Amino acid sequence: MKVMAQMSMIMNLDKCIGCHTCSVTCKQAWTNRTGVEYVWFNNVETRPGVGYPRTYEDQEKWGGGWVRTKRGRLKLRSGGRLSKLARIFSNPKLPEIHDYYEPWTYDYDMLLNAPKGQQTPVARPKSLLTGEDMKISWSANWDDDLGGSLETMQDDPILKKMSEEVKAEFEKAFMFYLPRICEHCLNPSCVASCPSGAMYKRAEDGIVLVDQDQCRGWRMCVSGCPYKKVYFNHRTGKAEKCTMCYPRIEVGLPTVCSETCVGRLRYLGIVLYDADRVAQAAAVEDDKALLRAQRDIILDPFDPAVIEAARAGDIPEDWIEAAQRSPIWKLMQYQVALPLHPEYRTMPMVWYIPPLSPVVDVVTGSGNDGEDARTLFAAIDKLRIPIGYLAELFTAGDIAPVDLALRRLAAMRSYMRGVNLDDERDERIARAVGMSGTEVEEMYRLLAIAKYEERYVIPSAHTEQAHALEEMACSLDFDGGPGMGGAGPFGSSSGPSVPVAVENFHILADRQTADRPSSPGRVNLLNWDGNGNADGLFPPTSMTAVRETGKGKDKNQGAGEGGP
Repeated sequence: MKVMAQMSMIMNLDKCIGCHTCSVTCKQAWTNRTGVEYVWFNNVETRPGVGYPRTYEDQEKWGGGWVRTKRGRLKLRSGGRLSKLARIFSNPKLPEIHDYYEPWTYDYDMLLNAPKGQQTPVARPKSLLTGEDMKISWSANWDDDLGGSLETMQDDPILKKMSEEVKAEFEKAFMFYLPRICEHCLNPSCVASCPSGAMYKRAEDGIVLVDQDQCRGWRMCVSGCPYKKVYFNHRTGKAEKCTMCYPRIEVGLPTVCSETCVGRLRYLGIVLYDADRVAQAAAVEDDKALLRAQRDIILDPFDPAVIEAARAGDIPEDWIEAAQRSPIWKLMQYQVALPLHPEYRTMPMVWYIPPLSPVVDVVTGSGNDGEDARTLFAAIDKLRIPIGYLAELFTAGDIAPVDLALRRLAAMRSYMRGVNLDDERDERIARAVGMSGTEVEEMYRLLAIAKYEERYVIPSAHTEQAHALEEMACSLDFDGGPGMGGAGPFGSSSGPSVPVAVENFHILADRQTADRPSSPGRVNLLNWDGNGNADGLFPPTSMTAVRETGKGKDKNQGAGEGGP
Protein backbone atom coordinates (compact mmCIF):
# COMPACT_ATOMS: atom_id res chain seq x y z
CA MET A 1 0.00 0.00 0.00
CA LYS A 2 1.46 3.33 -1.13
CA VAL A 3 -0.40 6.11 0.65
CA MET A 4 -0.46 9.47 -1.10
CA ALA A 5 -2.34 12.72 -0.50
CA GLN A 6 -4.68 14.37 -2.99
CA MET A 7 -6.11 17.87 -2.84
CA SER A 8 -9.76 17.47 -3.83
CA MET A 9 -12.89 19.56 -4.27
CA ILE A 10 -16.61 18.86 -3.91
CA MET A 11 -19.30 21.20 -5.23
CA ASN A 12 -22.88 21.19 -3.95
CA LEU A 13 -24.93 21.81 -7.10
CA ASP A 14 -28.05 22.40 -5.03
CA LYS A 15 -26.55 25.73 -3.97
CA CYS A 16 -25.20 26.98 -7.31
CA ILE A 17 -27.17 29.98 -8.63
CA GLY A 18 -25.23 30.35 -11.87
CA CYS A 19 -23.87 33.81 -11.05
CA HIS A 20 -20.48 33.09 -12.70
CA THR A 21 -18.61 34.92 -9.95
CA CYS A 22 -16.18 32.01 -9.74
CA SER A 23 -15.53 32.23 -13.48
CA VAL A 24 -14.94 35.98 -13.46
CA THR A 25 -12.56 35.97 -10.50
CA CYS A 26 -10.63 33.03 -11.94
CA LYS A 27 -10.43 34.86 -15.26
CA GLN A 28 -9.06 37.97 -13.60
CA ALA A 29 -6.52 36.01 -11.58
CA TRP A 30 -5.23 33.57 -14.18
CA THR A 31 -6.33 34.21 -17.78
CA ASN A 32 -6.44 37.95 -18.33
CA ARG A 33 -3.34 37.90 -20.55
CA THR A 34 -2.76 38.01 -24.28
CA GLY A 35 -3.14 34.60 -25.87
CA VAL A 36 -5.72 33.21 -23.47
CA GLU A 37 -8.66 35.50 -24.18
CA TYR A 38 -10.89 32.52 -24.97
CA VAL A 39 -9.76 30.48 -21.95
CA TRP A 40 -11.89 29.86 -18.87
CA PHE A 41 -10.15 27.63 -16.32
CA ASN A 42 -13.45 27.77 -14.41
CA ASN A 43 -16.73 27.92 -16.33
CA VAL A 44 -20.35 27.41 -15.31
CA GLU A 45 -22.48 25.44 -17.74
CA THR A 46 -26.25 25.20 -17.89
CA ARG A 47 -27.59 21.66 -18.20
CA PRO A 48 -28.95 20.36 -20.50
CA GLY A 49 -26.60 22.03 -22.93
CA VAL A 50 -23.60 21.41 -25.16
CA GLY A 51 -21.02 22.78 -22.73
CA TYR A 52 -17.70 24.51 -23.31
CA PRO A 53 -16.12 23.75 -25.69
CA ARG A 54 -19.12 22.56 -27.66
CA THR A 55 -19.94 18.86 -27.21
CA TYR A 56 -16.71 18.21 -25.27
CA GLU A 57 -18.32 15.08 -23.84
CA ASP A 58 -18.47 13.40 -27.27
CA GLN A 59 -15.33 11.29 -26.95
CA GLU A 60 -16.03 9.49 -30.21
CA LYS A 61 -15.30 12.84 -31.81
CA TRP A 62 -12.53 14.18 -29.58
CA GLY A 63 -10.86 10.95 -28.40
CA GLY A 64 -10.26 11.92 -24.77
CA GLY A 65 -9.70 9.70 -21.74
CA TRP A 66 -8.93 6.00 -21.56
CA VAL A 67 -10.53 2.88 -23.01
CA ARG A 68 -10.25 -0.69 -21.76
CA THR A 69 -8.91 -3.26 -24.19
CA LYS A 70 -10.15 -6.83 -24.48
CA ARG A 71 -7.08 -7.92 -22.54
CA GLY A 72 -8.14 -5.80 -19.59
CA ARG A 73 -5.51 -3.10 -20.04
CA LEU A 74 -6.03 0.61 -20.48
CA LYS A 75 -4.96 2.59 -23.51
CA LEU A 76 -5.42 6.19 -24.50
CA ARG A 77 -8.48 6.68 -26.65
CA SER A 78 -6.55 9.17 -28.78
CA GLY A 79 -3.80 6.61 -29.48
CA GLY A 80 -0.43 5.60 -28.12
CA ARG A 81 3.11 6.63 -28.98
CA LEU A 82 3.22 5.48 -32.58
CA SER A 83 -0.07 7.09 -33.57
CA LYS A 84 0.93 10.33 -31.88
CA LEU A 85 4.31 10.27 -33.59
CA ALA A 86 2.58 9.85 -36.96
CA ARG A 87 0.57 13.06 -36.44
CA ILE A 88 2.89 14.96 -34.13
CA PHE A 89 2.85 18.01 -36.42
CA SER A 90 -0.85 17.79 -37.28
CA ASN A 91 -3.30 16.82 -34.58
CA PRO A 92 -6.78 16.69 -36.15
CA LYS A 93 -8.70 15.96 -32.93
CA LEU A 94 -8.65 19.46 -31.51
CA PRO A 95 -11.51 21.84 -30.78
CA GLU A 96 -11.37 24.84 -33.09
CA ILE A 97 -11.95 28.41 -32.05
CA HIS A 98 -15.63 28.21 -33.03
CA ASP A 99 -16.00 25.24 -30.65
CA TYR A 100 -14.81 27.51 -27.85
CA TYR A 101 -15.79 30.96 -29.12
CA GLU A 102 -14.02 33.88 -30.74
CA PRO A 103 -13.32 36.34 -27.92
CA TRP A 104 -14.29 39.95 -28.44
CA THR A 105 -14.38 43.39 -26.95
CA TYR A 106 -16.27 46.52 -27.97
CA ASP A 107 -15.16 49.70 -29.67
CA TYR A 108 -15.75 51.85 -26.62
CA ASP A 109 -13.72 54.66 -28.18
CA MET A 110 -16.62 55.23 -30.55
CA LEU A 111 -18.91 55.93 -27.60
CA LEU A 112 -16.45 58.29 -25.93
CA ASN A 113 -15.25 60.30 -28.92
CA ALA A 114 -18.09 60.18 -31.47
CA PRO A 115 -19.13 63.69 -32.64
CA LYS A 116 -22.62 64.97 -31.99
CA GLY A 117 -25.10 63.56 -34.48
CA GLN A 118 -28.67 62.47 -35.08
CA GLN A 119 -28.01 58.81 -34.21
CA THR A 120 -26.76 57.23 -30.99
CA PRO A 121 -23.22 55.91 -31.51
CA VAL A 122 -22.78 52.14 -31.42
CA ALA A 123 -19.88 50.24 -29.89
CA ARG A 124 -19.31 47.49 -32.44
CA PRO A 125 -17.87 44.15 -31.32
CA LYS A 126 -14.22 43.67 -32.26
CA SER A 127 -12.44 40.33 -32.36
CA LEU A 128 -9.62 40.05 -29.83
CA LEU A 129 -7.87 37.69 -32.24
CA THR A 130 -7.99 39.65 -35.49
CA GLY A 131 -9.08 43.11 -34.41
CA GLU A 132 -11.77 43.10 -37.12
CA ASP A 133 -15.50 43.66 -36.73
CA MET A 134 -17.32 40.44 -35.95
CA LYS A 135 -20.76 39.03 -35.40
CA ILE A 136 -21.21 37.43 -31.99
CA SER A 137 -22.73 33.98 -32.39
CA TRP A 138 -21.33 31.87 -29.53
CA SER A 139 -19.60 32.15 -26.16
CA ALA A 140 -18.54 30.06 -23.19
CA ASN A 141 -22.03 30.31 -21.65
CA TRP A 142 -24.16 30.95 -24.72
CA ASP A 143 -26.87 28.50 -23.67
CA ASP A 144 -26.89 29.82 -20.11
CA ASP A 145 -30.34 29.51 -18.51
CA LEU A 146 -31.45 27.53 -21.57
CA GLY A 147 -31.27 30.69 -23.66
CA GLY A 148 -30.50 28.71 -26.80
CA SER A 149 -31.91 25.34 -25.77
CA LEU A 150 -34.18 24.81 -28.75
CA GLU A 151 -31.16 25.12 -31.02
CA THR A 152 -28.52 23.41 -28.87
CA MET A 153 -30.18 20.75 -26.73
CA GLN A 154 -30.36 18.26 -29.58
CA ASP A 155 -26.55 18.37 -29.67
CA ASP A 156 -26.15 17.55 -25.96
CA PRO A 157 -24.09 14.29 -25.88
CA ILE A 158 -25.83 13.18 -22.69
CA LEU A 159 -29.34 13.52 -24.12
CA LYS A 160 -28.29 11.47 -27.14
CA LYS A 161 -27.49 8.54 -24.83
CA MET A 162 -30.86 8.56 -23.13
CA SER A 163 -34.10 6.87 -24.16
CA GLU A 164 -36.59 8.23 -26.69
CA GLU A 165 -38.92 9.13 -23.83
CA VAL A 166 -36.81 12.20 -23.09
CA LYS A 167 -38.67 15.26 -24.32
CA ALA A 168 -36.84 18.40 -25.36
CA GLU A 169 -39.75 20.81 -24.93
CA PHE A 170 -38.55 24.03 -23.42
CA GLU A 171 -41.05 24.09 -20.56
CA LYS A 172 -40.28 20.51 -19.51
CA ALA A 173 -36.50 20.72 -19.60
CA PHE A 174 -34.53 19.79 -16.48
CA MET A 175 -32.18 22.68 -15.78
CA PHE A 176 -29.31 23.09 -13.33
CA TYR A 177 -25.86 24.68 -13.23
CA LEU A 178 -22.60 22.76 -13.47
CA PRO A 179 -19.38 24.61 -12.53
CA ARG A 180 -16.31 22.92 -14.01
CA ILE A 181 -12.57 23.15 -13.39
CA CYS A 182 -9.73 20.74 -14.10
CA GLU A 183 -10.47 17.44 -12.36
CA HIS A 184 -6.85 16.90 -11.18
CA CYS A 185 -7.39 13.21 -11.81
CA LEU A 186 -5.62 10.32 -10.08
CA ASN A 187 -5.00 8.78 -13.52
CA PRO A 188 -4.83 11.83 -15.81
CA SER A 189 -4.93 11.04 -19.50
CA CYS A 190 -3.60 14.51 -20.34
CA VAL A 191 -0.36 13.70 -18.51
CA ALA A 192 -0.04 10.37 -20.29
CA SER A 193 -0.71 12.05 -23.65
CA CYS A 194 2.09 14.61 -23.38
CA PRO A 195 4.99 13.62 -25.69
CA SER A 196 7.46 16.01 -24.05
CA GLY A 197 6.70 15.08 -20.45
CA ALA A 198 5.78 18.66 -19.62
CA MET A 199 2.59 17.73 -17.76
CA TYR A 200 2.97 16.13 -14.37
CA LYS A 201 1.03 15.34 -11.21
CA ARG A 202 2.62 16.71 -8.06
CA ALA A 203 3.48 14.01 -5.58
CA GLU A 204 2.78 16.10 -2.50
CA ASP A 205 -0.83 17.06 -3.22
CA GLY A 206 -1.80 15.54 -6.60
CA ILE A 207 -2.30 18.86 -8.41
CA VAL A 208 -1.75 18.47 -12.18
CA LEU A 209 0.48 21.17 -13.68
CA VAL A 210 2.29 22.06 -16.91
CA ASP A 211 6.04 22.70 -16.93
CA GLN A 212 6.22 25.71 -19.25
CA ASP A 213 9.93 25.16 -19.90
CA GLN A 214 9.38 21.62 -21.17
CA CYS A 215 6.14 22.20 -23.09
CA ARG A 216 6.68 22.07 -26.86
CA GLY A 217 3.11 22.95 -27.82
CA TRP A 218 2.20 19.60 -29.39
CA ARG A 219 -1.33 19.96 -27.97
CA MET A 220 -1.76 16.22 -27.48
CA CYS A 221 -2.80 17.02 -23.92
CA VAL A 222 -5.77 19.01 -25.26
CA SER A 223 -6.94 15.96 -27.20
CA GLY A 224 -6.20 13.55 -24.34
CA CYS A 225 -8.18 15.45 -21.70
CA PRO A 226 -11.82 14.27 -21.91
CA TYR A 227 -13.01 17.31 -19.97
CA LYS A 228 -11.19 19.68 -22.38
CA LYS A 229 -9.69 21.64 -19.50
CA VAL A 230 -6.26 22.03 -21.09
CA TYR A 231 -5.92 25.07 -23.35
CA PHE A 232 -3.38 26.30 -25.86
CA ASN A 233 -1.91 29.79 -25.55
CA HIS A 234 -1.47 30.93 -29.14
CA ARG A 235 0.96 33.69 -28.11
CA THR A 236 3.41 31.64 -26.05
CA GLY A 237 2.88 28.35 -27.89
CA LYS A 238 2.38 26.55 -24.58
CA ALA A 239 -0.37 24.56 -22.93
CA GLU A 240 -2.07 26.04 -19.88
CA LYS A 241 -4.63 24.71 -17.42
CA CYS A 242 -6.22 25.18 -14.02
CA THR A 243 -3.52 25.07 -11.34
CA MET A 244 -5.98 24.75 -8.46
CA CYS A 245 -4.42 28.02 -7.31
CA TYR A 246 -1.46 26.09 -5.91
CA PRO A 247 0.32 29.26 -4.65
CA ARG A 248 -2.71 29.82 -2.40
CA ILE A 249 -3.08 26.15 -1.50
CA GLU A 250 0.55 25.97 -0.38
CA VAL A 251 -0.05 28.64 2.26
CA GLY A 252 -3.36 27.18 3.44
CA LEU A 253 -5.73 29.41 1.46
CA PRO A 254 -8.60 28.11 -0.73
CA THR A 255 -8.71 28.57 -4.48
CA VAL A 256 -9.95 31.87 -5.90
CA CYS A 257 -13.15 30.25 -7.21
CA SER A 258 -13.87 28.79 -3.77
CA GLU A 259 -13.05 31.98 -1.88
CA THR A 260 -15.36 34.12 -4.02
CA CYS A 261 -18.23 31.64 -4.48
CA VAL A 262 -21.47 33.42 -3.60
CA GLY A 263 -23.35 30.24 -2.77
CA ARG A 264 -20.55 28.75 -0.62
CA LEU A 265 -20.99 25.51 -2.51
CA ARG A 266 -17.33 24.44 -2.74
CA TYR A 267 -15.42 22.30 -0.28
CA LEU A 268 -11.66 21.76 -0.30
CA GLY A 269 -9.61 19.20 1.55
CA ILE A 270 -6.98 16.46 1.50
CA VAL A 271 -7.86 12.81 1.05
CA LEU A 272 -5.51 9.83 1.33
CA TYR A 273 -5.54 7.16 -1.35
CA ASP A 274 -3.66 3.99 -2.30
CA ALA A 275 -1.58 4.84 -5.37
CA ASP A 276 -0.78 1.16 -5.96
CA ARG A 277 -4.46 0.41 -6.69
CA VAL A 278 -5.23 3.30 -9.05
CA ALA A 279 -4.37 1.40 -12.23
CA GLN A 280 -6.42 -1.61 -11.12
CA ALA A 281 -9.41 0.57 -10.16
CA ALA A 282 -9.31 2.44 -13.47
CA ALA A 283 -9.29 -0.80 -15.45
CA VAL A 284 -12.39 -2.51 -13.99
CA GLU A 285 -14.49 -4.05 -16.73
CA ASP A 286 -17.92 -2.54 -16.01
CA ASP A 287 -18.18 1.22 -16.39
CA LYS A 288 -20.82 1.29 -13.67
CA ALA A 289 -18.36 -0.30 -11.23
CA LEU A 290 -15.87 2.57 -11.61
CA LEU A 291 -17.55 4.67 -8.92
CA ARG A 292 -17.23 1.94 -6.30
CA ALA A 293 -13.69 1.16 -7.45
CA GLN A 294 -12.65 4.78 -6.98
CA ARG A 295 -14.35 5.00 -3.61
CA ASP A 296 -12.50 1.87 -2.51
CA ILE A 297 -9.04 3.35 -3.12
CA ILE A 298 -9.85 6.36 -0.92
CA LEU A 299 -8.38 5.36 2.45
CA ASP A 300 -9.75 5.83 5.95
CA PRO A 301 -7.50 8.47 7.59
CA PHE A 302 -8.39 7.09 11.04
CA ASP A 303 -7.21 3.55 10.21
CA PRO A 304 -3.98 2.84 12.19
CA ALA A 305 -2.53 0.89 9.24
CA VAL A 306 -3.19 3.81 6.90
CA ILE A 307 -1.65 6.28 9.35
CA GLU A 308 1.44 4.11 9.69
CA ALA A 309 1.79 3.77 5.90
CA ALA A 310 1.28 7.52 5.49
CA ARG A 311 4.07 8.24 7.96
CA ALA A 312 6.28 5.75 6.14
CA GLY A 313 5.55 7.67 2.93
CA ASP A 314 6.78 10.92 4.52
CA ILE A 315 3.32 12.46 4.76
CA PRO A 316 3.53 15.08 7.56
CA GLU A 317 1.50 14.70 10.73
CA ASP A 318 -0.47 17.86 10.15
CA TRP A 319 -1.47 16.55 6.70
CA ILE A 320 -2.74 13.33 8.24
CA GLU A 321 -4.71 15.38 10.76
CA ALA A 322 -6.06 17.53 7.92
CA ALA A 323 -7.19 14.39 6.08
CA GLN A 324 -9.09 13.33 9.21
CA ARG A 325 -10.86 16.72 9.37
CA SER A 326 -11.37 16.90 5.62
CA PRO A 327 -14.92 17.74 4.44
CA ILE A 328 -14.15 15.73 1.30
CA TRP A 329 -13.69 12.53 3.30
CA LYS A 330 -16.88 13.16 5.26
CA LEU A 331 -19.05 13.84 2.21
CA MET A 332 -17.65 10.78 0.46
CA GLN A 333 -18.61 8.68 3.47
CA TYR A 334 -22.16 9.99 3.30
CA GLN A 335 -22.16 8.88 -0.39
CA VAL A 336 -23.82 12.05 -1.58
CA ALA A 337 -20.86 13.21 -3.71
CA LEU A 338 -20.29 11.75 -7.17
CA PRO A 339 -17.48 12.12 -9.77
CA LEU A 340 -17.98 13.69 -13.19
CA HIS A 341 -17.94 11.07 -15.96
CA PRO A 342 -16.15 8.20 -14.24
CA GLU A 343 -16.43 6.24 -17.51
CA TYR A 344 -13.49 8.26 -18.83
CA ARG A 345 -11.38 6.19 -16.39
CA THR A 346 -9.24 9.14 -15.34
CA MET A 347 -10.32 8.87 -11.67
CA PRO A 348 -11.44 12.53 -11.35
CA MET A 349 -11.06 14.21 -7.96
CA VAL A 350 -13.52 17.10 -8.33
CA TRP A 351 -16.86 15.61 -7.24
CA TYR A 352 -20.43 16.90 -7.21
CA ILE A 353 -23.48 16.65 -4.97
CA PRO A 354 -26.44 16.31 -7.38
CA PRO A 355 -29.17 18.98 -7.23
CA LEU A 356 -32.35 18.18 -5.33
CA SER A 357 -34.16 21.49 -5.84
CA PRO A 358 -35.80 20.58 -9.18
CA VAL A 359 -37.39 17.56 -7.51
CA VAL A 360 -38.66 19.67 -4.63
CA ASP A 361 -40.05 22.25 -7.05
CA VAL A 362 -42.01 19.60 -8.92
CA VAL A 363 -43.54 18.29 -5.69
CA THR A 364 -44.45 21.79 -4.50
CA GLY A 365 -45.90 22.68 -7.88
CA SER A 366 -48.24 19.70 -7.67
CA GLY A 367 -49.84 21.14 -4.52
CA ASN A 368 -48.09 18.78 -2.08
CA ASP A 369 -45.64 19.43 0.74
CA GLY A 370 -42.25 19.84 -0.93
CA GLU A 371 -40.31 18.75 2.16
CA ASP A 372 -42.42 15.83 3.38
CA ALA A 373 -40.20 12.73 3.36
CA ARG A 374 -42.78 10.31 1.92
CA THR A 375 -43.80 12.69 -0.86
CA LEU A 376 -40.19 13.48 -1.75
CA PHE A 377 -39.17 9.83 -1.86
CA ALA A 378 -42.10 9.03 -4.15
CA ALA A 379 -41.22 11.93 -6.44
CA ILE A 380 -37.58 10.87 -6.70
CA ASP A 381 -38.65 7.38 -7.65
CA LYS A 382 -40.90 8.63 -10.45
CA LEU A 383 -38.77 11.38 -11.95
CA ARG A 384 -36.75 9.02 -14.11
CA ILE A 385 -35.71 11.57 -16.72
CA PRO A 386 -33.72 13.92 -14.44
CA ILE A 387 -32.21 11.04 -12.49
CA GLY A 388 -31.24 9.36 -15.74
CA TYR A 389 -29.59 12.53 -16.95
CA LEU A 390 -27.70 12.93 -13.68
CA ALA A 391 -26.64 9.29 -13.85
CA GLU A 392 -25.14 9.80 -17.31
CA LEU A 393 -23.14 12.71 -15.88
CA PHE A 394 -21.95 11.27 -12.59
CA THR A 395 -22.25 7.46 -12.49
CA ALA A 396 -21.78 6.18 -16.05
CA GLY A 397 -25.54 5.65 -16.33
CA ASP A 398 -26.05 3.81 -13.02
CA ILE A 399 -29.17 5.30 -11.44
CA ALA A 400 -28.83 3.65 -7.99
CA PRO A 401 -26.03 5.88 -6.56
CA VAL A 402 -27.79 9.04 -7.78
CA ASP A 403 -31.08 7.84 -6.32
CA LEU A 404 -29.39 7.15 -2.97
CA ALA A 405 -27.72 10.57 -2.92
CA LEU A 406 -31.00 12.37 -3.70
CA ARG A 407 -32.88 10.33 -1.10
CA ARG A 408 -30.33 11.19 1.56
CA LEU A 409 -30.53 14.87 0.69
CA ALA A 410 -34.32 14.68 0.80
CA ALA A 411 -34.19 12.86 4.15
CA MET A 412 -31.90 15.56 5.52
CA ARG A 413 -34.42 18.26 4.56
CA SER A 414 -37.36 16.45 6.12
CA TYR A 415 -35.47 15.40 9.25
CA MET A 416 -34.08 18.87 9.93
CA ARG A 417 -37.47 20.51 9.36
CA GLY A 418 -38.81 18.37 12.17
CA VAL A 419 -35.91 19.38 14.38
CA ASN A 420 -36.21 23.09 13.67
CA LEU A 421 -40.01 23.43 13.70
CA ASP A 422 -41.24 20.76 16.11
CA ASP A 423 -38.04 19.83 17.98
CA GLU A 424 -38.73 16.26 16.87
CA ARG A 425 -36.03 13.86 15.69
CA ASP A 426 -37.73 11.24 13.56
CA GLU A 427 -35.21 8.41 13.34
CA ARG A 428 -37.45 6.59 10.85
CA ILE A 429 -36.54 9.16 8.18
CA ALA A 430 -32.82 8.61 8.78
CA ARG A 431 -33.13 4.81 8.84
CA ALA A 432 -35.04 4.89 5.54
CA VAL A 433 -31.83 6.02 3.80
CA GLY A 434 -29.39 3.92 5.84
CA MET A 435 -28.26 6.67 8.19
CA SER A 436 -28.65 7.59 11.84
CA GLY A 437 -30.13 10.83 13.08
CA THR A 438 -26.71 11.95 14.30
CA GLU A 439 -25.21 11.39 10.86
CA VAL A 440 -28.03 13.35 9.22
CA GLU A 441 -27.43 16.29 11.55
CA GLU A 442 -23.68 16.17 10.91
CA MET A 443 -24.28 16.13 7.15
CA TYR A 444 -26.70 19.05 7.50
CA ARG A 445 -24.17 21.08 9.44
CA LEU A 446 -21.52 20.49 6.75
CA LEU A 447 -23.80 21.19 3.78
CA ALA A 448 -25.86 24.04 5.20
CA ILE A 449 -24.17 25.97 7.99
CA ALA A 450 -20.51 24.93 7.95
CA LYS A 451 -18.04 27.65 8.86
CA TYR A 452 -15.14 28.75 6.69
CA GLU A 453 -12.59 26.54 8.46
CA GLU A 454 -14.89 23.53 8.13
CA ARG A 455 -15.39 23.96 4.38
CA TYR A 456 -11.70 24.54 3.66
CA VAL A 457 -9.29 22.25 5.48
CA ILE A 458 -6.04 22.98 3.67
CA PRO A 459 -2.69 22.13 5.30
CA SER A 460 0.27 24.35 4.47
CA ALA A 461 3.04 22.98 2.27
CA HIS A 462 6.24 21.61 3.77
CA THR A 463 9.01 23.15 1.72
CA GLU A 464 11.67 21.35 3.73
CA GLN A 465 10.51 18.07 2.14
CA ALA A 466 10.39 19.35 -1.45
CA HIS A 467 13.78 17.87 -2.35
CA ALA A 468 12.60 14.37 -1.42
CA LEU A 469 9.44 14.47 -3.53
CA GLU A 470 9.28 13.04 -7.03
CA GLU A 471 6.83 13.72 -9.79
CA MET A 472 4.32 10.90 -9.84
CA ALA A 473 2.98 11.70 -13.33
CA CYS A 474 0.29 9.32 -14.56
CA SER A 475 -0.25 6.07 -12.66
CA LEU A 476 0.10 4.15 -15.94
CA ASP A 477 3.01 6.22 -17.16
CA PHE A 478 5.84 3.71 -17.07
CA ASP A 479 8.30 2.37 -19.60
CA GLY A 480 6.26 0.38 -22.08
CA GLY A 481 2.99 1.66 -20.67
CA PRO A 482 0.32 3.65 -22.47
CA GLY A 483 1.65 7.00 -21.29
CA MET A 484 4.12 9.26 -23.10
CA GLY A 485 6.46 9.96 -20.19
CA GLY A 486 8.60 6.84 -20.15
CA ALA A 487 12.21 6.67 -21.28
CA GLY A 488 13.09 6.32 -24.95
CA PRO A 489 13.17 8.28 -28.20
CA PHE A 490 9.58 9.54 -27.76
CA GLY A 491 9.50 9.96 -24.00
CA SER A 492 10.15 12.81 -21.63
CA SER A 493 13.82 12.86 -22.58
CA SER A 494 13.10 13.62 -26.23
CA GLY A 495 13.58 16.95 -27.94
CA PRO A 496 16.16 19.67 -27.44
CA SER A 497 15.80 22.29 -24.76
CA VAL A 498 14.30 25.50 -26.10
CA PRO A 499 13.71 28.83 -24.34
CA VAL A 500 10.23 29.79 -23.26
CA ALA A 501 8.45 31.77 -25.98
CA VAL A 502 7.38 34.93 -24.18
CA GLU A 503 6.87 38.51 -25.27
CA ASN A 504 10.14 40.40 -25.17
CA PHE A 505 10.55 43.94 -23.93
CA HIS A 506 10.31 45.62 -27.34
CA ILE A 507 7.10 43.84 -28.32
CA LEU A 508 5.58 44.74 -24.97
CA ALA A 509 6.65 48.36 -25.38
CA ASP A 510 5.10 48.55 -28.87
CA ARG A 511 1.83 47.14 -27.60
CA GLN A 512 1.69 49.76 -24.85
CA THR A 513 2.15 52.73 -27.20
CA ALA A 514 -0.98 54.53 -28.31
CA ASP A 515 -1.34 57.10 -31.10
CA ARG A 516 -3.54 59.23 -28.88
CA PRO A 517 -5.38 58.94 -25.57
CA SER A 518 -8.79 57.31 -25.69
CA SER A 519 -10.46 60.57 -24.64
CA PRO A 520 -8.34 63.64 -25.43
CA GLY A 521 -8.33 66.16 -22.64
CA ARG A 522 -10.15 63.94 -20.17
CA VAL A 523 -7.55 61.33 -19.22
CA ASN A 524 -8.22 59.51 -15.97
CA LEU A 525 -8.24 55.96 -14.70
CA LEU A 526 -11.86 55.48 -15.75
CA ASN A 527 -11.39 56.15 -19.46
CA TRP A 528 -7.67 55.48 -19.97
CA ASP A 529 -7.22 52.75 -22.61
CA GLY A 530 -4.11 51.28 -20.98
CA ASN A 531 -1.84 52.29 -23.84
CA GLY A 532 1.04 54.72 -23.68
CA ASN A 533 1.99 57.07 -20.88
CA ALA A 534 -0.77 59.64 -21.00
CA ASP A 535 0.23 63.14 -19.95
CA GLY A 536 -1.17 64.06 -16.58
CA LEU A 537 -2.13 60.52 -15.62
CA PHE A 538 1.04 59.63 -13.72
CA PRO A 539 3.28 61.88 -11.58
CA PRO A 540 6.48 63.10 -13.29
CA THR A 541 9.67 61.21 -12.57
CA SER A 542 11.67 64.29 -11.54
CA MET A 543 11.23 67.96 -10.68
CA THR A 544 13.16 68.85 -13.84
CA ALA A 545 10.40 67.31 -15.95
CA VAL A 546 7.85 69.26 -13.94
CA ARG A 547 9.53 72.62 -14.55
CA GLU A 548 9.95 71.86 -18.26
CA THR A 549 6.21 71.50 -18.63
CA GLY A 550 5.60 74.82 -16.90
CA LYS A 551 3.72 73.17 -14.08
CA GLY A 552 6.07 73.83 -11.19
CA LYS A 553 5.09 73.60 -7.60
CA ASP A 554 5.02 77.37 -7.01
CA LYS A 555 2.56 77.91 -9.88
CA ASN A 556 -0.08 75.31 -9.13
CA GLN A 557 0.38 74.47 -5.49
CA GLY A 558 -0.32 76.69 -2.52
CA ALA A 559 2.52 75.29 -0.45
CA GLY A 560 5.89 77.02 -0.29
CA GLU A 561 9.28 75.46 -0.87
CA GLY A 562 9.05 73.75 2.46
CA GLY A 563 5.53 72.47 1.87
CA PRO A 564 4.64 68.82 1.21
